Amino acid sequence: MASYPSGAAQPSLSSRPQHVGQALEQLRGAQKSGAGAPPYSRWVNRRFGRLLAAVAAVIGLRPNQVTLVSAACTFTALALVALVSPQWWLGLLVCALLLLGYALDSADGQLARLLGGGSRAGEWLDHVIDATKISVLHSVVLVSFYRFTDASDLQLLVALASQAVSVVLFFGLILIDQLRRSANPGAVTSTAATKSRRFQMLQTAIAIPSDYATLCLCFALLGWQTSFRAVYSTLFFLNTLFLLLALARWWRQVRAMDQPARA
Repeated sequence: MASYPSGAAQPSLSSRPQHVGQALEQLRGAQKSGAGAPPYSRWVNRRFGRLLAAVAAVIGLRPNQVTLVSAACTFTALALVALVSPQWWLGLLVCALLLLGYALDSADGQLARLLGGGSRAGEWLDHVIDATKISVLHSVVLVSFYRFTDASDLQLLVALASQAVSVVLFFGLILIDQLRRSANPGAVTSTAATKSRRFQMLQTAIAIPSDYATLCLCFALLGWQTSFRAVYSTLFFLNTLFLLLALARWWRQVRAMDQPARA
């Protein structure tokens, strides 16, 4: 999730990168570790986001403005799913808009780091938009199934359950991160640096179904409903399994955090 200085002063013309190449060079030194991240997010989305952040820096956009453009792309795509009958071109358009919105969601944080820091206001805005996006995404699939297709009651329930799984997973990730920070103030919450490369690659592979980009790519099949429903249902099953495993792991971690206090 992005964190950036919503109240930061606009950089002066002299300090702002004058061309995209210069901005890209500066951004290379402002990257977070991608160890353990899903493949698309790690090797495609961050690089695409870096390019968009460089363009935004050159033309003078602020991180919050990039966040709002990202939201506009995402919610336009979701509105199309709910309002337009599924067709091959609609699926491709929705997929493209969702992936563009995802890249811009990466760009705002990278732009913020380029400008020198983050703020609570910026983090709040980013998280609120992400929470809204996750809550609405499966809702519009449910609406599309109900309005335009002959989807069974079971398929409608899959869309409804997918929303619950996504919301709980999102909230769980945010909460466990906050608990780790409160339990170890000032400590780096990620342990990726201490894990072997093989374990990091295993994490990357396991995270594929839960990657937001995987769901975005799934929408390319929207015009071919049989294929879309099959992939969508498979992702629901895998994400449910992933959530159950994550909840068990997070519970053990939280219990471990309580041990020093009890001692």
